[in-house]
Amino acid sequence: MDVGVLLVFQNWHENLSDGEMFRQEAELGVLAEEYGFDSVWAAEHHFDDYSMCPDNLQLMSYLAARTSRIKLGTGAVILPWNDPLRVVEKVTMLDILSNGRTLFGMGRGLAKMEYEGFGVDMNTSRGRFDEAAELIIRGLENGYVENDGPIYVQPRVDVRPGPEAGTQWADRIYGVAMSPDSVPAVAKLGARMMTFMQYPAEMHVPAIERYREVYRETHHREPGPVLTQDFIYCHEDAEVAEQTAREHLSRYFLSVIKHYDFAGKHWRETKGYEAYQSGADMIREAGMEAAGAGYADTQIWGTPEQIVEKYRHRVELFGDHQPNVAPSFAGLPFDKVRASLKLFAEKVVPELHKMGVKTAVPA
Repeated sequence: MDVGVLLVFQNWHENLSDGEMFRQEAELGVLAEEYGFDSVWAAEHHFDDYSMCPDNLQLMSYLAARTSRIKLGTGAVILPWNDPLRVVEKVTMLDILSNGRTLFGMGRGLAKMEYEGFGVDMNTSRGRFDEAAELIIRGLENGYVENDGPIYVQPRVDVRPGPEAGTQWADRIYGVAMSPDSVPAVAKLGARMMTFMQYPAEMHVPAIERYREVYRETHHREPGPVLTQDFIYCHEDAEVAEQTAREHLSRYFLSVIKHYDFAGKHWRETKGYEAYQSGADMIREAGMEAAGAGYADTQIWGTPEQIVEKYRHRVELFGDHQPNVAPSFAGLPFDKVRASLKLFAEKVVPELHKMGVKTAVPA
């Protein structure tokens, strides 16, 4: 199985400016190749210290120049906040500059504050994502973009620079699927499913199986391995690993609640996001401390041996999948981040490579 690193760019550091934090986090992408990871990814977020990468395609162009082998993923470009034509142009250009190393991930977006910042009605997100995703996939494959609405009206234009001859996007397109209506939407697009682990692994199985079922029905072939995303901390001392992980994962959980207003009551009235209301209600009922501790339990931390066993359990549940790890979050000092990532790379990644068949993504 391929193993990736997700860069989150969360500035909960008390002693680092945004610029200082951003440079150190970006350098982790270079280290990911040096340490032997298969891919490096970055989220797109705006307006908050929760996650500060407003243009992950620009970041990946920087990392393309700093690396030579590692695949470069967007986890994800949020389609309702971006012009589809510009997305096709930028993804095509990144793929040329990186010699075909691009992995293109798409998402719908979840934060009310970000939708409001862009002046986009969150109730329109489902339609915007579905229409833009099909438009973008066609554009990447055809080398031109055109669409006749109902949301995006685009007269035919050629993309220049155009894609290299023989460029294939099969198995290089991903879609975030975190809600019941996103799972079939991503499957029907023919994209690889991306999901952030937020419950016990067993609770993610029905959504993964639903994705595979719809994908097979729609495309009459097997989907590529699902990408799972965890926040990780790896240390040789089990007690240190648990104490550090729980402290910072609890802090990260609080940042999630704040950024997404997950404990709010607006989900029920927001079209396409109604399913999130039950989760918000559960958080309020459980209390923040208990909910934060429960979230920490779902992530991947421990000694290398403990982590390998946790992933072995994941393979039993999910089959072959593509694990992504986020090593930097909630103000965890960068010296600890680098040490954790290096230890994970040295002692966990080789074991993960043995557990699953390598994916069909070109090297």
